[in-house]
Amino acid sequence: MADGSAASASKGLLRFLTCGSVDDGKSTLIGRLLYEAKQIYEDQLATLERDSKKHGTTGEEIDFALLVDGLEAERQQGITIDVAYRFFSSANRSFIVADTPGHEQYTRNMATGASNSDASVILIDARKGVLPQTKRHSFICSMFGIRHVIVAVNKMDMMNFNQRVFDEIVAEYLAFAAELGFESITPIPLSARYGDNVFERSARTTWYTGPTLIEQLESIDAEASLEEQPFRLHVQWVNRPDQSFRGYSGTVASGRVKPGDLLAVAASGKKSKVKRLVTFDGDLAVASAGDAVTVELEDEIDIMRGDILAEAQARPEVIDQFAAQVLWMGEQALFPGRPYLMKIGARYLPAQVTELKHKIDVNTLEHLAGKSLSLNEIGECNLSVAAPVAIDPFVENPHTGAFILIDRFTNGTVGAGVVLHGLRRATNIHFQELSVDRAARERLSGHRAGVLWFTGLSGAGKSTIANIVERELHQRGVRSYLLDGDNVRHGLNRDLGFTDADRVENIRRVGEVAKLMVDSGTLVLASFISPFRAERQMVRELFGEGDFLEIFVDVPLDTAIERDPKGLYAKAKRGEIKNFTGLDSPYEPPQKAELRLDTGALSPEEAARSVIAELERRGLI
Repeated sequence: MADGSAASASKGLLRFLTCGSVDDGKSTLIGRLLYEAKQIYEDQLATLERDSKKHGTTGEEIDFALLVDGLEAERQQGITIDVAYRFFSSANRSFIVADTPGHEQYTRNMATGASNSDASVILIDARKGVLPQTKRHSFICSMFGIRHVIVAVNKMDMMNFNQRVFDEIVAEYLAFAAELGFESITPIPLSARYGDNVFERSARTTWYTGPTLIEQLESIDAEASLEEQPFRLHVQWVNRPDQSFRGYSGTVASGRVKPGDLLAVAASGKKSKVKRLVTFDGDLAVASAGDAVTVELEDEIDIMRGDILAEAQARPEVIDQFAAQVLWMGEQALFPGRPYLMKIGARYLPAQVTELKHKIDVNTLEHLAGKSLSLNEIGECNLSVAAPVAIDPFVENPHTGAFILIDRFTNGTVGAGVVLHGLRRATNIHFQELSVDRAARERLSGHRAGVLWFTGLSGAGKSTIANIVERELHQRGVRSYLLDGDNVRHGLNRDLGFTDADRVENIRRVGEVAKLMVDSGTLVLASFISPFRAERQMVRELFGEGDFLEIFVDVPLDTAIERDPKGLYAKAKRGEIKNFTGLDSPYEPPQKAELRLDTGALSPEEAARSVIAELERRGLI
């Protein structure tokens, strides 16, 4: 392998990814690029030749895909299931290339590669043409800010390098991509397997007069314009080794900064001038986008991890609601109202989608109505976060305009999004201070307020037990009210059905009503199947410590079906009721309920006495 490391250090770096549908030849193309760039050592080449005979798909010839498909599972299946990054250099530039999966189930891996790339090589199998996954990957590239696209029509050798085939594929792709906002789209006919138009112009495409792949990669202008954007730095660490020094460490996301510049904490607006820019190798006269630095300010102001230091005259918007495009990656669907954890910059905040405005059909780019987002679907949403956060629209600054959504139970990443714009809503509405507060109402009632949340399958006995409990409370002079799942659907929630999305909204509304009633000094009993842990947790978080008691009315499904007091299971089995919990819709039992009632062993009266005893033990009555 030629030693180009010294030369590479002075070259401009381009990060790009290869993407497209399954078996379009992405790994083979990257292997060919590494081979042609002489980035393979002799022992690697010998190993590649041996592995090609064992795992390859090209007969006696070298299978260049094996240079990249390092996982044994990938080699055996002939597919890519992870993101593989490779470094190589040409005569004029250095590159980092991400080989991303083509399978739809690994779309999250492709999005990861797109979020870290300046350009994209979208491969299209000349035999198959433009496929749905080609369009999905193109949309994701556009969504995550990639502006330069190379359309590599691969495997032209299998179509005898027919110009008509190439032209038809290119025409179809350009018609689709016209609305995606790419700055440049360069179609190239090639054969990754044989190297046609990769590094060298092919004698088999005399009709093609455009650049080779490497020529186009070398010519893309991907110099970061972030240095020209307003200064932003996410504070990753408050550096205070002793009492004499206090600095704020992070990587400059955009702009430039130098000693003497006036900065502001984005959220609070507090300002101070830069005193020093400290690094391990000494102080800097100026720091630019991409530099890791510790900023020392002239004044001690309140700054913590997750804050953003910004140019004082160009602060980002600080807001708790915004519109965004979201790519959903979770196995469980996204529902408006369901709580998630959002990571934006260095901050983690509780968040929820307040509205799904529409889904996007990646094949036609049409806007479709919908109440939820399923795996790999993309939608435009309104989101709300628990506290104001500093953001820029993604098109202005990708570092302060991108986020991920995290499942609060599994800690898995379930969504990735880009900020479109802030939402300034209800700016003329404020909390009205009231002369009579909850404490005063509780004193008048003579007992504490709170929520008893009865959850369990239909037929478990929730309403029966709650009704007995309320009767006992009433006899004791306790001010209470029973919110029953069936009753609220006759009025407050009469517009909701029983889809997963409607169930989420049903519980959200009931939780808000219960919150108001607790504030009134009332002990609320809520009897709802409430099948999803996320929604029960959402309601719990509306209340203070000790104000919410989750009561799991537990019964085996077979027993509930046998009881079937309202004949609902029978109707569901006949197909007369859809999305019925326990049959064709899941029930997620509580993991840490305050009280569990086994109604397979306890009578309703015995279960009710257990609830009353628990209320006495906790001092609620």
